[in-house]
Amino acid sequence: MYKVRLQSVNGATDMQVKDIQIDSRKISEGSVFIAIRGEQTDGHAFINKAIGLGATAIVCEAFPSELKEGVTYVKVSNTHEAVAYMSHNFFGEPSLKMKLVGVTGTNGKTTIATVLFKLFTQLGYKCGLISTVQNQIGETIVPSTHTTPDAVSLNMLLKRMADEGCTHTFMECSSHAIHQHRITGLHFTGALFSNITHDHLDYHKTFDEYIRVKKSFFDGLGSDAFAISNLDDRRGEVMLQNTPAKKYFYSLKTLADFKGKILENALTGLVMLINEKEVHFRLIGEFNAYNLLCIYGAAVCLGEESSEVLRILSMLSGAEGRFDYIISSRHIIGIVDYAHTPDALENVLLTIKKLRKGYEQVITVVGCGGNRDKTKRPVMAQIACDLSDRAIFTSDNPRHEDPSEILKDMEAGLNSAAKRKFVSVVDRREAIKLAVSVANKEDIILLAGKGHEKYQIINDEYQPFDDKVVLMEMFQLLEK
Repeated sequence: MYKVRLQSVNGATDMQVKDIQIDSRKISEGSVFIAIRGEQTDGHAFINKAIGLGATAIVCEAFPSELKEGVTYVKVSNTHEAVAYMSHNFFGEPSLKMKLVGVTGTNGKTTIATVLFKLFTQLGYKCGLISTVQNQIGETIVPSTHTTPDAVSLNMLLKRMADEGCTHTFMECSSHAIHQHRITGLHFTGALFSNITHDHLDYHKTFDEYIRVKKSFFDGLGSDAFAISNLDDRRGEVMLQNTPAKKYFYSLKTLADFKGKILENALTGLVMLINEKEVHFRLIGEFNAYNLLCIYGAAVCLGEESSEVLRILSMLSGAEGRFDYIISSRHIIGIVDYAHTPDALENVLLTIKKLRKGYEQVITVVGCGGNRDKTKRPVMAQIACDLSDRAIFTSDNPRHEDPSEILKDMEAGLNSAAKRKFVSVVDRREAIKLAVSVANKEDIILLAGKGHEKYQIINDEYQPFDDKVVLMEMFQLLEK
């Protein structure tokens, strides 16, 4: 049981509360309202609204000017941290009732968490999954709105998983979630690091701060936990430098606890040596070779028998929208991938380069999200042109920005060779239609950036849009 450090209390403390909330709209009689200072709004502005709806206690960083009679006010230094500890306590410390494994890094989190969930389900356990694509309790799918939910929702979900008999839960831990204390107070059995590259600088401001936040996840582990890191990443060793957990590393390039070697990389999958055992996997590409090593290492650290782990892994597919491909009636290969960072886009295109026979065109449809890190826009545009025969720049969740201005940012840094390869089409459906119309037999079309997402975010509206569905529609429309 965690104790929240209090700075000041005004009012009675011997009361029973019904629930805890950080959203004033969810308050009812007997609720505790915790005022969070967010990126868009400050919960302190909604204290009186929460009281009007029935909140009997307020947790905040600054008392309001008027204190209402009959309401208890508690002042703390950091409400983000307080709500995490309070949620863990309120929901009965659910993370202690299962083996909880967190996955962090720029790329690969969803694949690693999802395949671990599939693997341990096949091994006979009832498992929980908390990921960008979806949350899952056994076979029950729970819709996902964030990579990592807020602390109240997260602990509520973990309690439900524990109550329904989950013995293992695999969870993506985003840098935002770590920084905002959404996972503070949880007891992790294991923590996994995939890699770290240029991303989320709109939020973290500097790359060093982004690294520091990721590293703090490992620094906060207990001595009874295990931590696994990618030794081939420049910062793989740094991530585990100060962790009290037991350290393990995986690598394709050097000696490590979990050592891999790619023997064959094709559209039919990967053939690898993992700790001297040869295995054929359905997953494709070097980036998935790293993911598989990390998954294998986690399973072994969780006490599973290595040969059985590899046997089941060889039969599993990855996460939706991660190198997800379909082949048209004209034998055009369409690949849908979530790659929305420079490194992820480069990895996918380099994988395609290794898999192609040499005479096919690679046509990349790519955009950059609005109200997000602008510095990666010209970088991604250049990568798309460098590693493709044709590039089509288009919308990708423009949010509150003008999509044509985002495309101008992408075009701004292109060299003269790249300028001859690209065209900008604001409408994403039209961009996909153009890609299919210019493709010939056995050409490869990459739709990058949205992957599993079933929407386009325009202003604050989530408009239905699914890259894979649109691609199949265009194949049918243009191949009659």
